[in-house]
Amino acid sequence: MAYAPRTSAPDRPGSMVESHRGYDPRLWLFYGLLALMLAVLAGGLAYQQLGRAEQHRERETVQSQRRVVVPGPRGNLFDREGRLLVGNRPRFAVTLNLDELRTEFRREYLRVRRNYRETGDKDLPTAGQLERLARVSVVQGHLQTVNRILGGRERVDAQALERHYRQARILPFVLLEDIAPEAYARLLEQLPVNSPLQVYTASTRFYPHGRLAAHTLGYTASDDDLAVDENLPGADLTTFKMRGSVGRQGLEAALDARLQGQAGGAIYRVDPAGYRLQPALEKRRPVQGGDVVTSLDLDLQRAAEAQMAENGLAGAAVALDVTTGEVLVLASHPDYDLNSFTPRLTEATAAEINARGAWLNRATQGLYPPGSTFKLVTALAGLRSGHILPDSEVECTGSYQVGGRVFVCNNHRDRGVITLPQAIEKSCNTFFYHFGLQTGIEAIAAEARLHGLDQPTGLDLPHEARHMLIPDPAWKQSRRGDRWFPGDTANVSIGQGDLALTPLQMACLVASLARGETLTRPTLLHRDPPVAQAQPPDGLPPAARAAVFAGMEAVTNTGTGRILQTPRFRVPGLRLAGKTGTAQKATAQGTLNFAWFVGFVPVVNPRIAVAVIVEGDTPGEDVAGGRYAAPVAGAIFKAWADKNLPPPEAD
Repeated sequence: MAYAPRTSAPDRPGSMVESHRGYDPRLWLFYGLLALMLAVLAGGLAYQQLGRAEQHRERETVQSQRRVVVPGPRGNLFDREGRLLVGNRPRFAVTLNLDELRTEFRREYLRVRRNYRETGDKDLPTAGQLERLARVSVVQGHLQTVNRILGGRERVDAQALERHYRQARILPFVLLEDIAPEAYARLLEQLPVNSPLQVYTASTRFYPHGRLAAHTLGYTASDDDLAVDENLPGADLTTFKMRGSVGRQGLEAALDARLQGQAGGAIYRVDPAGYRLQPALEKRRPVQGGDVVTSLDLDLQRAAEAQMAENGLAGAAVALDVTTGEVLVLASHPDYDLNSFTPRLTEATAAEINARGAWLNRATQGLYPPGSTFKLVTALAGLRSGHILPDSEVECTGSYQVGGRVFVCNNHRDRGVITLPQAIEKSCNTFFYHFGLQTGIEAIAAEARLHGLDQPTGLDLPHEARHMLIPDPAWKQSRRGDRWFPGDTANVSIGQGDLALTPLQMACLVASLARGETLTRPTLLHRDPPVAQAQPPDGLPPAARAAVFAGMEAVTNTGTGRILQTPRFRVPGLRLAGKTGTAQKATAQGTLNFAWFVGFVPVVNPRIAVAVIVEGDTPGEDVAGGRYAAPVAGAIFKAWADKNLPPPEAD
């Protein structure tokens, strides 16, 4: 019996109907969500590719490019006549480009690892240690090539190599620094052009006159924090800086901003390991710093230093142009060879300089009691106050009693009536005890301050002394809690006691006196045309100034500075004015003497003022200004006369 399927009538109530449709509405919701997600994804990709394309390019640039900055050469320093005092010389170094050694590093690493494994050593170094060993081995191999050419036995500094590899592998690694020109020539001849070994040429400071004006010119030191011009391209890139230099002392430091060159640089593409890919994408050459013409006179500076060195003197000499205040000489001894600071100062050299006490610039930083040279201040104070007249006299008996104390006069030869010019000529203490007490400490201290002796001169050099001292009753009370006695005034009147001044200040005092003004502002920069000082006049009557000048001229003719009339220093027709002095200072070793000379030439229309200090180094040693300090001044005066006065007519 055949079976026939039963069909049900559509829409029949109560019947079971099986319905089939071509789609499910719920799927459309899924499809819509999927389409929306795809649209968002496509939009995001499009935004990243198009909208943020520039940002991605910048990020890729930052990650794949490096900037190398190279310092510009420093500017030159010249003396007032255009002669080179400080310049630059080429510095040759042997370098190794590590980016060219990647294959060698890997090959050596595999060899070293294999050797360790073959030994059966259980304490196998780590991969990092093996890599470091491999790098040292490869670099030492290249250094051996240099050793064979130059006949050296140099070894690689493993720590320096590792530090360089980690921090600045894009830069060449320095194997040998500051090699001789002959070695440079041999390496150029024998090293292959495509060798990773290269001879790098840079510039370093050069001082053609060695020790001359060492404290004044100053020196430089290596500087890792090289200043970079904000206009140099690649400011947003990782930057590697070649080591530059910065002024540390003297004019090198004071004028560093002017002397410092403008850095140049290059931008390189690097691989993910940090190795440089040649060639450079962009370059800018460094620019040399500005040149400076100083006020120093090479001939006068050399004359002063030669005289001090010849006699092994410790001290200082300063010479100023009376009209302009320009510093012609600024010498301090003992000194040091500035070329020993390039390319760097060794610990041994620094220790040797320290042992000789040569770091101190005695001309601007040395504080000394001025001794009898301060009698000029006492004379000016007395003349200004009216207690001293041009024709004032004192009876000198060889001593002077102040209260219950007897003060001795060091003028042992000439006794009797002493006038102001004679008191200056013979350096008579009695005259200045007497009139110093009449004038009073307040007037003497005020005169010293009027001439700027209580403050730095403002010279354009760093680290000028600031603790100079002009004592008075207020100072003694505040500092020592004690009152001022007449004996204190007597001591100050002749330049002893607590007075402390620098040679530069005394040179400024004499220049002001010669010019008839109260202040001199010294400068180490030469101005063309010259700029005359314009300071307040001293207000002294012509007769008063003439009396002081007469005494100072007599000092150099028949007085305590008559050594200047000996054949070695005498210049026919040149009239000299000066004042000698000897001061004492108590030290832990005993009382030391200091010899002074201050003066100017010519007496009429003065042109150059000088101050010289010579330190005694043995307690109790007789170091007299006329014997030790005056010859240094005489050498300066003679050098000046040879350049500025016409030669004497032949008989």
